[in-house]
Amino acid sequence: MRTTGMKRRLAALVALAALSGCTAQGVDASGKTAAPVRIDGSLAPGKGDDDKPTTGAKGRAGTPAASEGVPAKVLWSSGDRGDDIRSAQARLHQVAWLITAPTGTYDDRTVAAVKGFQSKRGLPSTGQLDAVTWQRLKKMTHDPADWELYPYGGQPAAKPDPRCLTGRVLCVSKTSRTLRWMVDGRTVSEMDVRFGSQYTPTREGVFTVYFKSRHHVSTLYHTSMPYAMFFSGGQAVHYSSDFAARGYYGASHGCVNVRDESKVSALFAQVRTGDKVVVYW
Repeated sequence: MRTTGMKRRLAALVALAALSGCTAQGVDASGKTAAPVRIDGSLAPGKGDDDKPTTGAKGRAGTPAASEGVPAKVLWSSGDRGDDIRSAQARLHQVAWLITAPTGTYDDRTVAAVKGFQSKRGLPSTGQLDAVTWQRLKKMTHDPADWELYPYGGQPAAKPDPRCLTGRVLCVSKTSRTLRWMVDGRTVSEMDVRFGSQYTPTREGVFTVYFKSRHHVSTLYHTSMPYAMFFSGGQAVHYSSDFAARGYYGASHGCVNVRDESKVSALFAQVRTGDKVVVYW
């Protein structure tokens, strides 16, 4: 009978979900992959930063030093806020002078990091990011990726994929690392998410929620997966306490982790089996 066949397929899917699942794991420190990577905050300030102090009329790599007696133009200083500050903090993090994640606010820790960076280079140790200090820092670092600017989440949600604009959809952007819950083209809620590492990537494409489990525990990894909404084999959208604690310093084994338990709880209550899931770049 057709009904019997459908029941058998559903039972097989439920069994697969019960035997599958994902948990948190460490991630590759290389920024070359599109998967979540770890920002190594374990270095002592300045470790691995092998630039020499500035001598003569020009600094390392031809960076012009400030004219004698004429201070360099100050670009940013204590109390300033904005995307430029966030970018500067990410660059200071790259050379291990700022261990904390970027905040977008030029705080006391940023002042101390800039002072240390300047002192090692023989520049005036003011704690202010002047033009000479900024050019030196830029030459030693790369343009920060989005995950470096927002290692603990809070990145603005990406534009919805066109496939998300009709029906009931979990719209998951790997670019902005966000999930939009959308109904008929309207965004109901947004939340930060993280994905699997390069070795256990979260699948991309269009799926449907085929199984929900409020108190799910992975029998594969023996870890809790609360509010699990399975959409592809053992991959599910679910709450992750590890994500809440460590941010993007970790990764899942393929699931879409949510860090805000209250948001994923509300999402779980609204999502139905059969709702669409779109995972895209």
